[in-house]
Amino acid sequence: MAFHDQNNNHTNGEVSKKPKLSFSAITDTEIQSEFSHHDPTVARLNNGAFGCCPSSVLAAQRQWQLKSLRQPDHFYFNHLQKGILHSRTIIKDLVNAQHVNEISIVDNASTATAIVLQQASWAFQEGKFNKGDSVVMLHYAYGSVKKAIEAYVTRAGGRVIEVPLTFPVTSEDDIIREFRHVLEKTKSEAHAVGCTPRVDMQEIGADFYTSNLHKWFFCPPSVAFIYTRKSVNSVDLHHPVVSHEYGNGLAIESSWIGNRDYSAQLVVPTVMEFVNRFEGGIEGIKERNHDCVVEMGEMLVEAWGTHLGTPHHMSASMVMVGLPPSLGIMNECDAMNLRTHLREFFGVEVPIYFRDGGEVGCVSGYARISYQVYNKVDDYYKFRDAINQLVSDGLTCAFLSS
Repeated sequence: MAFHDQNNNHTNGEVSKKPKLSFSAITDTEIQSEFSHHDPTVARLNNGAFGCCPSSVLAAQRQWQLKSLRQPDHFYFNHLQKGILHSRTIIKDLVNAQHVNEISIVDNASTATAIVLQQASWAFQEGKFNKGDSVVMLHYAYGSVKKAIEAYVTRAGGRVIEVPLTFPVTSEDDIIREFRHVLEKTKSEAHAVGCTPRVDMQEIGADFYTSNLHKWFFCPPSVAFIYTRKSVNSVDLHHPVVSHEYGNGLAIESSWIGNRDYSAQLVVPTVMEFVNRFEGGIEGIKERNHDCVVEMGEMLVEAWGTHLGTPHHMSASMVMVGLPPSLGIMNECDAMNLRTHLREFFGVEVPIYFRDGGEVGCVSGYARISYQVYNKVDDYYKFRDAINQLVSDGLTCAFLSS
């Protein structure tokens, strides 16, 4: 998704060049057609929360749904398991797992997390872990994962320790230093799931790894995979919903948890066809999304006189963008009120977060902007202009809460 300069007619002293998006294998018109079901009045900068699904994939999903509804027994005995195995095989190749049995398809990352934590909870009860043993996680870990860790580990007798992290982050060393400080302080041992920009199970070396497929891989909601390394004793891993396939291995258990809609799990081959229309496939999309979101983030912080939350190389397809301190974001409630105001009065959908700046006049609010193939440069200009108007009008979050 390369940027090319052309004249920018926007005023107010912002960037003088306006990027133009272009692709080699799929045209801008075709991309916009694939996502024409999106609300055209909204600047959708929150792909990281709910993802997106192109029309061609939605059409394929509907065909799977109709095939199931047309003759359920025939679908169950002749199509479902074959289709899910096909999807698992594609995911196995995509993430470089050694064997297809290491890949299970579940609803979302929250379900995958529950599968692993359920095993950990049993380990406490069986004496494999001791009462008071600790799980260490970042304060900024994904919200549902944090809740799941608290629910399973605390009730089993373990402790949950959060590692604080001050924004902005300047390097990976900031994160490592905070983890070391907590580990030295608590004198506990932590086993963490690794994550690198390139999703390669052999390179990462994790026992477990999960990722949603409906956020950045264009699947319809909701579908995710969980990887369990073959050398790990996976006998104790079970899907939280117990059904007829219980005891046949996590992958098989997850492929049938009762009569329901499995179409989101079955369209993975169609999704691969879609992403391969882009130069470089999914890796090319990810690389271009990164370049674009960094450029848009830099445009915004230049307009507002703030800074990004992390260096460029620590961002993927999302960046944290510092908001003007004059907005007065003093807590999470202020952040949510601002987000709601932007949605309802400016047609901008973007998550806002409170991060204690430490000093008066420092950046205390950040917007997490995403970039996906359907986004246009004007989406980010719309966001920029909305914030500029709020600042110009002297509006603060204290006013929004009144």
